[in-house]
Amino acid sequence: MKLLLVEDELALRTTLVEYLRQSGYVCEVAASFQQAYEKIKLYQYDCVVLDLTLPDGNGLDIVRALKADQSWAGVLIISARAALDDRLAGLDLGADDYLTKPFHLAELNSRLRAIIRRRQFQGSHHIAFRDLLVWPEQAEVFVGEQPLTLTRKEYDLLLFLLANPNRVLTKEAIAEHLCGDAVDATDSFDFIYTHLKNLRKKLQEKGADNYIRTMYGVGYKLSTE
Repeated sequence: MKLLLVEDELALRTTLVEYLRQSGYVCEVAASFQQAYEKIKLYQYDCVVLDLTLPDGNGLDIVRALKADQSWAGVLIISARAALDDRLAGLDLGADDYLTKPFHLAELNSRLRAIIRRRQFQGSHHIAFRDLLVWPEQAEVFVGEQPLTLTRKEYDLLLFLLANPNRVLTKEAIAEHLCGDAVDATDSFDFIYTHLKNLRKKLQEKGADNYIRTMYGVGYKLSTE
């Protein structure tokens, strides 16, 4: 899952980025309102973790921009502001949740997982698709009753496809989701073909044939048929 962390405090930002990346997220960073605004205009995220108090602007305006663009990103506000008015303003604008500083990292992770479940998988703790069953919190995948062993990138790719069933995903969108904003420096998309090939092979070995379809010249989709 791809996150954008918007936080101007260096020490906290460093701690959060390290924790989130170790937890398996692709985590991009913005230290100011302007950086955050530019990133949400250029890239798509599964969730934006957003401080309200930024040196050059109000974090609530980031929420407004996301909603104006009809972004599919969830929004988790983190702020030292404990006032009820600030919480309500953020939630009224469309933020999904609010976490007051200081907080435990495990709680942050739990809130993020809940937001992503609600946004992408109707709040379910598991994902069922044809013969596939995925338990995201345990990162476990089954085809029927057979466990499927995937690399981190293969697993992230499968979740991205599952969040967009029967929707064509371009090579660019997949690359951005797997690699973050650094995708702009990528010379080719060969690594996508490798991950897709390996994921398809592992699915087929368990009897899940023709789940991932190539839409030639466009991209790929997870077929519901």
